[in-house]
Amino acid sequence: MNSLDDKVYDLRGLKCPLPVLKTEKRLRSMPSGAILTVETSDPLAIIDVPHFCNENGHTLLSSDKTDGGHRFAIRKA
Repeated sequence: MNSLDDKVYDLRGLKCPLPVLKTEKRLRSMPSGAILTVETSDPLAIIDVPHFCNENGHTLLSSDKTDGGHRFAIRKA
């Protein structure tokens, strides 16, 4: 496991709405400006995560397709 993997919040295997709910909970415990990288396998996350960021003022830094789903980098508002 490399150092990037250590910083990834692995939510693969969870179905909507759990990836967004767990992302929201994790962000609440982080300081403003912190970056959270989330990995999901839920096909709806490509819609839900950007919408969540937009609604809550967080910045979606990247959205990348992975072998098993998507990886999102989010900067907390």
